[in-house]
Amino acid sequence: MNRQIFAVIMFSLIFSPRGPPLVVARGGFSGIFPDSSNFAYSLAVITCGPDLTKDAVGICLPDINLLNSTYIAFSYPNQTVSYLVNGVVTTGYFSLDYTMKELSSVALTQGVYSRTNLFDGIGFSILTVNDLLASKQKPKGIWLNIQHDSFYAEHNLSMRSFVLSASKRIVFSHISSPEVNFLRGISSRFNPKTTKLVFRFMGQDDVEPSTKHNYRSLLTNLTFIKTFASGILVPKGYIWPVDDASLYLQPHTSLVSDAHKAGLEVFGSDFANDVQFSFNYSYDPLTENLQFIDNGDFSVDGVLSDFPVTAFEAIDKTLIISKYGASGDYPACTDLAYNKAIEYGVDVLDCPVQISKDGTPFCLNSIDLIESTTVAQSSFSKFAMTIPQIKSGSGIFAFNLTWSDIKTLTPSILTPFSKYRLFRNPESKNSGHLVALSDFLSLTKSHPSLSGVSIAVENAAYLAEKQGLNVIDVVINALSEAGYDKPRSQKVYIQSTDSSVLLKFKEKTSYELVYKIDETVGDAANAAVEDIKKFASAVIVKKNSVFSDSNLFLTSTTKTVPKLNAANLSVFVETFSNEFVSQAWDFLSDATVEINSHLNAEGLKIDGIITDFPKTADRYRRNKCLNLGDKRPTYMDPVQPGGLFSLITPDYLPPAQAPLPPLTESEVAEPPLPPVAKIAPVSSPRSVTPAPQGNAQPKVAVCFFFSSLAVFIASLLLL
Repeated sequence: MNRQIFAVIMFSLIFSPRGPPLVVARGGFSGIFPDSSNFAYSLAVITCGPDLTKDAVGICLPDINLLNSTYIAFSYPNQTVSYLVNGVVTTGYFSLDYTMKELSSVALTQGVYSRTNLFDGIGFSILTVNDLLASKQKPKGIWLNIQHDSFYAEHNLSMRSFVLSASKRIVFSHISSPEVNFLRGISSRFNPKTTKLVFRFMGQDDVEPSTKHNYRSLLTNLTFIKTFASGILVPKGYIWPVDDASLYLQPHTSLVSDAHKAGLEVFGSDFANDVQFSFNYSYDPLTENLQFIDNGDFSVDGVLSDFPVTAFEAIDKTLIISKYGASGDYPACTDLAYNKAIEYGVDVLDCPVQISKDGTPFCLNSIDLIESTTVAQSSFSKFAMTIPQIKSGSGIFAFNLTWSDIKTLTPSILTPFSKYRLFRNPESKNSGHLVALSDFLSLTKSHPSLSGVSIAVENAAYLAEKQGLNVIDVVINALSEAGYDKPRSQKVYIQSTDSSVLLKFKEKTSYELVYKIDETVGDAANAAVEDIKKFASAVIVKKNSVFSDSNLFLTSTTKTVPKLNAANLSVFVETFSNEFVSQAWDFLSDATVEINSHLNAEGLKIDGIITDFPKTADRYRRNKCLNLGDKRPTYMDPVQPGGLFSLITPDYLPPAQAPLPPLTESEVAEPPLPPVAKIAPVSSPRSVTPAPQGNAQPKVAVCFFFSSLAVFIASLLLL
C-alpha cells in the first residue's frame, strides 16, 4: 500500500460549511511524473512518504516494495528477498536492506504502467524527507503518512523516533497512519493546532495490526478513533460506493456526517483521472471530485489525488449559470434557448417553474405570459387581469390557461434594453417552443456536460391559496420522476426569493437551496445572514449589490459579498449581459472586463455568475490571456472602483448617493405557506402553433486584445 508525505495545497471550497478543504497531491503530480520525484513535487507544489533505510534515513517512496517504483533491480540484480508485511508474504526489494548511500544512485520509475514512462530514469533519484526543506517551492503543508510502523519495528527500526526527530526540523501539517498504536504513541507529542493526526482506513476486511480488528469494525467506533486522531482518511468507496458489476453509483453512506458529528474531519483517497470509475461521471474526473466536495448534502474535508489539478478545478471553479437559457440570443426558456446554452458551455441550466391551470409545470421566465410570448395578440387576450399580489399592471397569467393552450403560444425574445433601441436577434425573436418541466429535465439528463440544474419557484403562496395549485410538490414529483432524487453527478439547485418556499423544500428534499436577494443591498445584518443559513447554502445577489455606483460610475465595493463569504455561503451574482448599457462605465463597455472584474476583485469570492449570454461567459473562462501568469496583459486585471469616478471634472460630479441599505432579518422572514385550496379545474380554448427553430453559432477560444486607446484607459484605472 502507499506510504507518502502528502503535500497539502489549500483552496476555498464552494458550499463547504467546515472551512477550506485540502487538495492532497498523492506522491506529487504522480499522474504524470514518477511518484515522489522532484518534478512531481514541483508541479504539484510537493509530496512524499517515508520508508526507512538500513541507516534509519526516511526516504520518499510510494510503495514498501522498491520494485514497484524504482530501477533498483538494475542497480542490484538478483537480490530480491521475502518479508512478511502485515501477514502477507511480499517478495522484492526493501529499503531497510540498503543504506541511503547505496540507494542514492537508484532511479525512480512510473509505477502505473498505463501512464507515460517517458519521464523514467535519469534525473529522478530517491528523495529523503530532508530534501523537502531544500525544495525551491515550499509547500503550504506536508502530510506524512506512516504506513508500516509495526513492520519496521520488527526489524529494529523505529518510525516513532524518526518522526519525532524529523518534526524538530519540519512542521508536519498532518500525520496519518493505519496503525492505532502508532498514532496513540505520538499523540501527546504534537500540538493539534499545528499537526493533525489522521487515522487511515485500509480495505474493510484488512486487519489493523494493533487491535487485530478489521477496519470495517473500527468504522463503527468513531468515538474511539477521536481519542487519538482529529480526522480519518478513507478510500472513496467508503463514502460513495460503486456497484462492482454495473459500475453505477449506489446511495452514499452516512460516513461523512457520522464522522463530522463525532468531531472528525474526513479525507477521501484513491482519486485518479486515468482509472475506470462510475458511469455516473461520464468519464469526467472533475464531476467525480465535485460529487464528494460539492454535492449539496455533505462535503469531505479534503481529497487525495494523483491529479491534483482536477481537484483544484473542482474546488475553485466558477459556475456559469444560465438566465432562462441563452435568452440573450433566443426567446427565454424555449428548447432553442436551452440547447444553445448547453452548446455555449453553460454549467447550470435554469428553469423558472410556472404552472398551468391543469397543474402542468413548465419553464418560463415570468408567471405573466405577456412578458415572453405573443399571447396578447392571440385569442387568449381576453384573460388579461390585474393581480396586485403578483405584479402591478395587468397580465395574462399562466394559471389561467391549460398546458395544451400554453404550448401553442409563440415565444417572444426578451428586450430588456429596448428603450435604448437595443433589440436582440430579430431573426430568431419568435423561434423555439416552450418546454414542460419534464422535457427540460429529460434534456438536462441527456447532457453530461451540465454540472447541475437550477429550478426557480416563486408565487407559491398565491398559487396555493388562490388557485389551488401546489407548485412545490409538483416540482418535487417531477424531479423524482426524472431520477434527480437519486445519486447522480448533476446537482439540483432550488432557488427562490421566499424563505418559506426554501424551508418547505428543506423539509422534503436534500437539494441545494439558494436564496435570492431581490433588493439592492450594501451589507447584510448578522441576524439576516444567520437566518439564511438555516434554510440555504447559497445566495444570489444583484451586480449592484457587489459594487456601489453613482450614475453608473463604480465608487466602492460593498460589504455584501464579504459578509456572505464569511458565513460560508456561496455567492452567485446576476445578471451579466452583453449590452453595454447594462455595465458600469468602469467596465469600458466590455462584458469580458465586467466578468473578469467581478471574479478577480480583491476580497471577493464569487462562486458563479448568472448570464443571459453564456457563450460570452464561457469564452471568458477559456480566454488564453488568463493563463499567461506574469505576462498576462494589465487590462485583464480587475478594474478598481472609484478609478473613473476620481477622474470626473469636479463641476460634473453627480450628487452624493445615500449608502445602500443592509439586508435585514425582517426582509428574510416570510410567513409559512398556506394550505392548498381545493378549486375545480376549468378548461380554456386552444390557439395557434409555434414558430420554427434558429441556427447554431460556433465557439471560439481566443486572447482578447483591446484597442490601444482602451488599453491606455484601462491602465489609468489600474494605477
